[in-house]
This record gives sequence, C-alpha cells and structure tokens, in this order.
Amino acid sequence: MKRELFWFGVIGVSAMLVHFLLVACLLVPAGLPPLLANIVAFLLAFQISYWGHRHKTFEAGHVPHRQALPRFFMVSCLSFALNEAMYFLLLHFTALDYRIALLIVLGSVAVFTFVLSKLWAFSGKAPPV
Repeated sequence: MKRELFWFGVIGVSAMLVHFLLVACLLVPAGLPPLLANIVAFLLAFQISYWGHRHKTFEAGHVPHRQALPRFFMVSCLSFALNEAMYFLLLHFTALDYRIALLIVLGSVAVFTFVLSKLWAFSGKAPPV
C-alpha cells in the first residue's frame, strides 16, 4: 500500500503539473477560456495518469487494456466532472485566482481517483455478468 500511495503521488503530481502548466502557462495565456483550457489539459494529462498508474502505481500490466482503459477513463471522467463542477463554483462564487482554484480542485479530487482506480479500474476483476 505504501508503494502504491508513493507512485500514485508521483504520477498524480506529474499529471497535475502537466495539467496545471498547460492551463496556466499555455492555454489561458493563448486566449482559451479557463474552463475550456481545463478540458484540453485533462485529456492530455490523462495519458500520463493511465500509463503511469497502470504500470507503476497498481502494477496492472496483466489487466487487459480493453478492461483497464475504459474503466480508468470512466474513473477519470467522473473525477473530471467533479473537478469541473468544483472549478466552476470556485471561479464564479469566490474571488480566488483561477490558478489557486485549480490547485484546490486537483488536490481535492485525488482521493476519489485513487480509491476507484485501485478497487475497480485496475483491479483485474472481471465485470459482473
């Protein structure tokens, strides 16, 4: 469990850093609205999350991609929906800078993602029939 939490943190922070830097340093300064930039950054950071968690965090290389990829994408989409809703609320109902709001949101959603990823997306258990 300690190894999983370590790698979840390393990979999660790496994906979060890519996500944050894309939004804060590239996409919004280039003129994309923050909520749209957040979607683009999510799709790119997803690649880091999937491959990293599959091979390092949960050592689930034995779980077929046809099972793990859609499950992890679903977990990520649920996490992102929570992310986007929280980000919207913080942007519209607080005076927080969009970068601070994004950091709060990304950190808050991490626990949800870990639990669902470990217990379902990369578990290797067959789906119920």
